[in-house]
Order: sequence, then structure tokens, then C-alpha cells
Amino acid sequence: MEDQVQVTKMPVIGDLAPDFTAVTTKGTIKFSDFAKDKWVVLFSHPADFTPVCTTEMTGFALRKGEFDALNTELMGLSIDSIHAHLAWVQNVREKTGVYFDFPIIADIDMSVSKLYGMLQPGESETAAVRAVFFIDPKKKIRLVMYYPLNVGRNMDEILRALDALQVADEKKVALPLNWVRGEKAIVPPPKTLDEMNERIASKYEMVDFYLARKDI
Repeated sequence: MEDQVQVTKMPVIGDLAPDFTAVTTKGTIKFSDFAKDKWVVLFSHPADFTPVCTTEMTGFALRKGEFDALNTELMGLSIDSIHAHLAWVQNVREKTGVYFDFPIIADIDMSVSKLYGMLQPGESETAAVRAVFFIDPKKKIRLVMYYPLNVGRNMDEILRALDALQVADEKKVALPLNWVRGEKAIVPPPKTLDEMNERIASKYEMVDFYLARKDI
């Protein structure tokens, strides 16, 4: 009889974020109780004391104020012990003056990494890929980014995407390519003939009735 492989569904956009309890650099945290009424950016890195990961974690730390302004908590993860995490945080603070003042999960048993599909065997079976999960205050996954082990993330894009998700929710609009705050939004397309005729007669900036922009 052929061996049966158990496949765990990787969480995708629209799913509720899988709940977990984990040891972190800020103490033991139950995710469903974390950051009530806030967004969460949950991100993984392959290993402590590695160069690309250090630049990324430093990037998150240096721009934490911008995440705070967007009502968002940060939470990191790697498959390292809590002792390794604490030593790395202190080492970076001593060498660069940057302090990683957000919880970092010590996922030494890989349980959270497996829940979130951060272990991808084609890349590595023992290190989490560079995953980023954008999770809204209702604990729903709204956006997922995956990067390989050897390519760092773009912090500008992470913040831009987070801002765009929040603006789209608040204003009930869609946002075009490369949108940044201050630019026009896309009005959702009409769904009936009456709505189409209203659109044609409107004062929106229109390429055509299905592609219209407005200030927000």
C-alpha cells in the first residue's frame, strides 16, 4: 500500500488566521488574544544571526512607528530558541543601536510555521521562508507575500500594501497599480445598465465607463 502523505491546507486570503499559543520575546502569547482591534503583520525569517534577516528585522524595527500609525502590531517568527532570539536582539542592539521591540516567536518545534505554510520543502525543510501575512482586526488574512531565503523583502511595499488595504476598506474603493496615499482611487465598476448610464453622466475621471477614478 502506498504511503499516504498528510497535507495541511496553507492559509490563504480570506481565511481566518490559524490560532496558536507560542513563546515569544515578549512572553507567551495566544494569537487570538493578541492585538485586539488592531491589524497584525506576521512575518517569518529563516534564522537568527544571519545577514539578510538582520537587515529585514532592522527595517521593521526602524519603521515600527509607521506601523503604529496604521494601527498595526508586528510579530516575527523563526525556527530558533527563545535564547537565540534574545541573544540576537541584544547583539543587534549593541552593534547598531536598533532594538527589536516587538514579539518574535520561538518556533523551535515548527508548529506555527507549519500552520501558516512557512515551511516549503522545495526551498528548505528546516528554515521558514520569508512569509508576510497581513491580518485584519477580525483576524482574517487579507494579503500574503512569500519571498525565498536569499531575497529580502521590500519594506516600502509592505507599508504601501497595508495602507492600501485599510484605505480600500474605509472608502469602499479599489486602488490602481502603484497607488500611494494622496492618489486617486478606482470606483467599483457598474453592475447594471442604470448604474452604467449614471456612470457615463457622472463627473468622475473616466477612461471609459468601467474604468473611472475619483479623489478620496
